[in-house]
Amino acid sequence: MPPVARPAARPPVRGSRRAAGRGARRAGAALISVLAVALAGCSADPVTQQYLEGGNSGYIAGEYAVDEIAPAERDEPVVWSGTTEDGEPLSSEDVAGKVVVVNFWYAECGPCIVEAPDLEAVWQDFQGEDVQFVGVNISNGAETARAFARDNGVTYPSLIDAQDATVKLAFASVTSVSATPTTLVLDREGRVAARILGPIKGASILSTLVKDMLEETS
Repeated sequence: MPPVARPAARPPVRGSRRAAGRGARRAGAALISVLAVALAGCSADPVTQQYLEGGNSGYIAGEYAVDEIAPAERDEPVVWSGTTEDGEPLSSEDVAGKVVVVNFWYAECGPCIVEAPDLEAVWQDFQGEDVQFVGVNISNGAETARAFARDNGVTYPSLIDAQDATVKLAFASVTSVSATPTTLVLDREGRVAARILGPIKGASILSTLVKDMLEETS
C-alpha cells in the first residue's frame, strides 16, 4: 500500500487564540466606550433621576427636539425665584412682561459648554429689547458658576439651584426638564411657549423663537 500523504505542518501562528480573543474583547470594549461617549450628548443629573424614577418619562439623553406650544395650549405662568451666582435675588416678578429664555445647565456638562457662545450671542442680539436670559445651574455652587461664566464669556445671570432644586421643580410642574441642557422660552405672561431639548445647535433657532415671542405680544 502506498504511503498516505500527511498534510504539511502549518506554520506557527504568532500569539495564541486566547491572546487573540483578549484583543478582540479589548477592542470591543473600547468601541463600546467610544459609542457611549458619542451618544451621551446630554447627561441626566441627580435631580433628573428623581423625576425619571417618579414616572416622568422625559427624553433619553442624546436626543434633540424643538417643541413650540400654541398660545391656547400653554399652561399657567411659572412662578419661580432664586439667588444668582452673585448672591442677588431674582424671580419671575423681576422679569414680568418680558420674553424670558431659561437655560438649565451645569459646568461639567460638555454640551452646555458647546452651546454657551450661541446662547450669549442671542442674548447680545436682543439687548435693549424686552428679553431676559436666565441660567439655572442644577449642580454647582456659586464659585464654579462664576468661573464658568468668566471662562465662556456668559454675561446673563444664573440661579444656583443645586441645593433644593426649587427652580427646576417649578418648571418641571408644567414641562419636561428631564436632561441637561434644556432651554425654555417663556412668553410675556411667563408661560412656557417653546422648549429645546439638548444643546441649541446654533443661534438661529433660538433667535427665531425669541423673535416670534416678541412679535406675538407686540
